[in-house]
Amino acid sequence: MLLYIHVPFCRTRCRYCAFHSVSLGRNVEAARTESFRNYVDTLLMELALWGDRFGGAPVSSVFFGGGTPSLLPPKIVSLLLDRVAKIFRLAPAAEITLEANPESLRNRMQIHEFLKAGVNRLSIGLQSLDEEYLRLLGRPHKAQDSLRAVQAARDAGAANINVDLIWGLPGQGVRHWLNTLKEAARMKPDHISAYGLTLEEGTPLERDCAEGLLTLPVERDQSVMFMEGAALLESLGYLHYEISNFARMGFQCRHNTGYWEGEDYLGLGPSATSTMQGRRWTNPPDQGAWATAVNARNLDADSELLTPELRVLELIMLRLRTARGMRVKAYKELTGRDFLRDHRRLVHALHENGLIRIRDGYLRLTRSGMLVSNSILGNLFERTEAQLLPQSDANPAVAALQAIPPAPEDGR
Repeated sequence: MLLYIHVPFCRTRCRYCAFHSVSLGRNVEAARTESFRNYVDTLLMELALWGDRFGGAPVSSVFFGGGTPSLLPPKIVSLLLDRVAKIFRLAPAAEITLEANPESLRNRMQIHEFLKAGVNRLSIGLQSLDEEYLRLLGRPHKAQDSLRAVQAARDAGAANINVDLIWGLPGQGVRHWLNTLKEAARMKPDHISAYGLTLEEGTPLERDCAEGLLTLPVERDQSVMFMEGAALLESLGYLHYEISNFARMGFQCRHNTGYWEGEDYLGLGPSATSTMQGRRWTNPPDQGAWATAVNARNLDADSELLTPELRVLELIMLRLRTARGMRVKAYKELTGRDFLRDHRRLVHALHENGLIRIRDGYLRLTRSGMLVSNSILGNLFERTEAQLLPQSDANPAVAALQAIPPAPEDGR
């Protein structure tokens, strides 16, 4: 089982972000706020609640996502991990990730305390190394903070560091993106998450683009950013193991890999999603509503049953994000049908155009296929629905896409 803990607090809200978060202000210490104290109390209650249901379940990964989890005092992280270990069976070699903003990691002693608490993987949200773009994105740090944070983490003993970057920013050119990757690689992170910018409806950045104040790079340039960026990172020793993720050998994110491979995951905190024992539910995003639900012990009262039809759609969507791809027999195990026979014409066309490869029982997207993955998945969903569902049924493909939350390291 994977465990995700959502920490909703941020210094300020980034202009592109649609994740649930609470802005505290630049100079406010989270631990001194009533909202934070209530959050920790409710989180401990939620842990105890799920302990009654799933106590003793093995946990292979813990991911503190946000928000800005590095605003948590290290002693609180230690308390939470200690409680997790008592309620569940936390694996001795469990991967424990803490997301962080660069400006919060300049203190080497603080980072050391996080590591001492049990954190063994840091995910640092750089997003850009250009001052102009950092201001455009509404990030609370400066480019120099990023360099200092990664170095401070290494000096403190961090042995597994990820950095997040975003490409396809308004006005960004191919050369700028490739230079950003080179500069990031010089920091020698163990893992790089590189995400194309998504304009989330209602965010300030989306409104600026809709009003013509900002312009995204043309589609061709974005395609080149993805293709040449991936090739560059591979030339620098990073494995391209998922559409947006690159790692040195042995440093693939185990939490996200488990998520893409369909492991059960339990989400704690406001807005966190869980998929356990064939059912899915999402906690209320409002902290007060979440606390009320925890006290009433009915967080999963509106849980959704994952039907075989939904599970096969998720199988296709999640596995094809990865370089390993989808095990073809897994489709038959869920449906009793032959994937290659159901999708013969589409598979042939995709293969002829160099967008997929089939080898050793796995179907995977090529890098060119990854570039147009949304279109490929849309076609596969449509054809899978036609094979498995009566025409009168509602469109579960859309529901499946909307219901599955992004993996934690997803450009926040």
